[in-house]
Amino acid sequence: MRNCRLFVLSLLLFHVACVWAWEWWPLPMDSADSGRDSLVYFGEFMGLASSGEFAPFWFSTNRDGAVSVAPYSSYLRIGVDKEAVHSARWWDYSYGIDVLGGGDMYGLDAQIMKLYAHGRLWCFDITAGIKPFDMGNQDYELSAGGFLFSRNAPSMPRVSIGIDKYTAFPFTYGYMEIKGGITQGWFVDKIGVERAMLHHKYVGVRFGGRLPVTLNYEFHHAAQWGGKSPVYGELGSSFRDWWTAFKASSGGVMANDQINAMGNHIVSQMLGLEVKCGGWSVNTYWQLLLEDPPIRLMWRAKNASDGLWGVAIKQNKWDFIHSLTYEFFATTDQAGPMHDLDGIILGGKDNYFNNIVYLQGWSHFGRTIGNPFVTSPIYGSSITTENNRAFTHHIALKGDIYGFNYLVRYSHSDNFGTYDLPMRSYNNSVYCSVQRLVPQAWNLSFGVSVGADFGTQFGNSFGAMVTISRRGIIWKSKK
Repeated sequence: MRNCRLFVLSLLLFHVACVWAWEWWPLPMDSADSGRDSLVYFGEFMGLASSGEFAPFWFSTNRDGAVSVAPYSSYLRIGVDKEAVHSARWWDYSYGIDVLGGGDMYGLDAQIMKLYAHGRLWCFDITAGIKPFDMGNQDYELSAGGFLFSRNAPSMPRVSIGIDKYTAFPFTYGYMEIKGGITQGWFVDKIGVERAMLHHKYVGVRFGGRLPVTLNYEFHHAAQWGGKSPVYGELGSSFRDWWTAFKASSGGVMANDQINAMGNHIVSQMLGLEVKCGGWSVNTYWQLLLEDPPIRLMWRAKNASDGLWGVAIKQNKWDFIHSLTYEFFATTDQAGPMHDLDGIILGGKDNYFNNIVYLQGWSHFGRTIGNPFVTSPIYGSSITTENNRAFTHHIALKGDIYGFNYLVRYSHSDNFGTYDLPMRSYNNSVYCSVQRLVPQAWNLSFGVSVGADFGTQFGNSFGAMVTISRRGIIWKSKK
């Protein structure tokens, strides 16, 4: 009885402390609005030259498909952006357009990098158009990319509805925050299954609020569904088929989909811990991918030894090094080498990002949508993913030395192909870029990058990239 009373008293004291410290439902709209709307233009020229069969890995990776993998390429890119800056207002909006024209040794090309409109009412967001995915708990700036989503492939048209940013949950005094949403997208590359569609939904929760230590967990479900297969014909694109993909249940027109689940389904779980103190922040994260049921918590999954583990450190005391990120990426286990044996389903051989119906797998325009260390089909001889078993170390840092902004990346990967087609290769990728704004030269920003690959995966290659860009304000509100 005494222990029970002490427990109740502790709860009451904790509740009083919460009431004294924070409001029962703190929202950003409760604070003063100091944002100023502005319309910004930008333009950039890029030229790249390198040796070898391909450009160095980090020249063309995680750039939304803007830079060709060819050893010689160039582009001209222009656009305008209006960002959402009123986090303390009950409504806000943003939009942007970004177009690119360029060419490589194989020909000329033009693409829309970004064309979208976004609106927010209270804490709810809706986005329509072509806009890059910013998903996951990894460090967006220096990470090699999340397991499920990265900035490697060109963006696809989509409509997304949900709560994009962590928002306080009622009656938790800001200690608990949530986010989540649902997306309908369209694959427009006409590779493999044409007119395929994307279904994506996710939910995230974060504990800690404004405390120096926060814990977050996210659950993502993505699926390729519908479209027309060159082998199986129409795969079903009705609302009923969408609902079947939403539930990840059996259905469709194929025997395989009627036995298993209709479409190509991928689940990702993400766990992160962030510590902030005195201008420093340390963010650690773990991401896991699941392609077969049953869906279990990360540490109980059969392929728990696979995943993305990272630590990102940032500080604002010294300009020389703003941030540092290290990541380890492993995909060799895949729940074991056997999917079934003597009629018994073992559930292994997950074959990440590949699918027997959607032969292009988890890719768009030949580039991996997820972590780029699962090698993009554009580097291989087919539209499928030929290397999805790898051990990778990746490190990156950036800073400012007397107005020269630099970024350095290094990665090492040991690759083993797939279980069906084992291949051994390795690669070391080095990248270094320096950029400086020169006000005397019409406010142009000049950038020089050098990069190299050493190994048997892509072959040896060394190259240089030059960029000339400018940003400016077209219009800015008075308040």
